[in-house]
Amino acid sequence: MSAPVPLPIGGRPLLAAAALATALLGGCASFTAIDPDDAFSDPPQGVELTGVPYFPQEALQCGPAALAETLVWSGYETTPGDLKPELFIPEREGTLQTEMKAQTRARDRIPYRIRGNHDAILAELHAGNPVLVFQNLGLGWAPVWHYAVVVGYDPQDHEYILRSGEHERQLTGLDRFRRTWDRGDNWAIVVVEPDHLPATAAPANWLRAGLDLQESGRTDAATTAYESGRDRWPEHGGFHVALMNLHYGQDDADAAEDAARRGLDEAESHAGVLRNNLAMLMLERGKCDEAGTLAADAVASVDADSRFADAFRETRETIRRECSAADD
Repeated sequence: MSAPVPLPIGGRPLLAAAALATALLGGCASFTAIDPDDAFSDPPQGVELTGVPYFPQEALQCGPAALAETLVWSGYETTPGDLKPELFIPEREGTLQTEMKAQTRARDRIPYRIRGNHDAILAELHAGNPVLVFQNLGLGWAPVWHYAVVVGYDPQDHEYILRSGEHERQLTGLDRFRRTWDRGDNWAIVVVEPDHLPATAAPANWLRAGLDLQESGRTDAATTAYESGRDRWPEHGGFHVALMNLHYGQDDADAAEDAARRGLDEAESHAGVLRNNLAMLMLERGKCDEAGTLAADAVASVDADSRFADAFRETRETIRRECSAADD
């Protein structure tokens, strides 16, 4: 996102209604309608997640209501009232996206941002994941910020089906949805458990999601996210490195070693980092010969100008120095 998205204000326009009406007399808004055939890569199939709960939105409470709907769907029992103290900012009359994500993580769920296109929304819906979206129901210069939950799409009438405001089943035409969502920077997330990968998940983004959980202090959930990513993309060394480092930080040397060795067996990337870190662990365990071999292999695996080169050489020298001292 190139710039912070303004705070949603739950349906309260920035300009008084009379002033807005007067301003609109001066001209007509123009836009290019979207062709339904161009919105999707393939002809869309209809879908509706009828079991997604609905919480009627109280004044200015679209954020807590939308997040509660997606959290409950993910298996976490809550209500908008439970979330309001953590989400709603009275002086701003709204909820920040950063807080929506932070409170999702605080409940051991991942707020995974999907790509901002209609194909991604449909893919998630067909995978059983409702999509929480951010919209501007007003105009660019007179925004009305709003959160809603997309639960379905009707290709016959070209309409999205939303949990929105006071409407449990709001039908919104494809073109109107596109315009309001575009003005919200096409922001959309799915709220999932850390062992439930979204349909459109990408390895780098899922790894980042796990790290966000870990940095939030949710280490058990982060471990699960890393493990599910590793199982889905075993060739991506980042998950193996993350698991090794997390276990090492928890003083679980056995689990850290297992994670590193599995990574060296399975991964197609990050081999140098895995060897370097495992070398230091072997040094701590008094296995100087293996530590030296791993460190030398790590140095040999990267170019001299690699961003890891200096760190790898330092590890090698540390092992040589400490193992030599142990022999004296």
